[in-house]
Amino acid sequence: MSSEKQRETDICDWYVRYGDAIFKYILMMIQDYQQAEDLTQETFLKAYRFYDNFNHQSTRKTWLFSVARNSTIDYMRKRKPLQLIKEFLLFSKKDDSPLPEDAVVIKENVQELYEVLGKMKPKYKEVIILRKIKGFNIRETAEILNWSEGKVRTTLFRAMSELQTRMIKEGFPNEKTI
Repeated sequence: MSSEKQRETDICDWYVRYGDAIFKYILMMIQDYQQAEDLTQETFLKAYRFYDNFNHQSTRKTWLFSVARNSTIDYMRKRKPLQLIKEFLLFSKKDDSPLPEDAVVIKENVQELYEVLGKMKPKYKEVIILRKIKGFNIRETAEILNWSEGKVRTTLFRAMSELQTRMIKEGFPNEKTI
């Protein structure tokens, strides 16, 4: 297969595998559905253009998330972020079929959680989103953020500590939510 054909095949495969996760990540960062769609497309266009720069030292997924992160940061710098993170987060609840009244409480708690996250430093939000919401491990998070693994651990510890403090201050129930 020619290298150009391989590039197209890989990018299409990566889009199918990771497009939705990347879209959700961007949406959590900017909270604008249509812009998140545009930035997701931009991510894969950049991946196509810079395909030869992917050196396989990281996984395809972490490389694509790095591209998505950089595209999102560029967008945010141009636009000045208004409000971050308002995505639905029900998977923190173990029961897949909560009672209707429980669903309302969960949704309200999730909303409160995201409001608290929205008031935190950008680097704290990012590390919490990548590690605790998107489920990347320390090494992958370090690759995406272009940080050392030690910085990821330290920043996550500080971010989680600040999140807990803010949640208590806001009157959020003292539960482990993330």
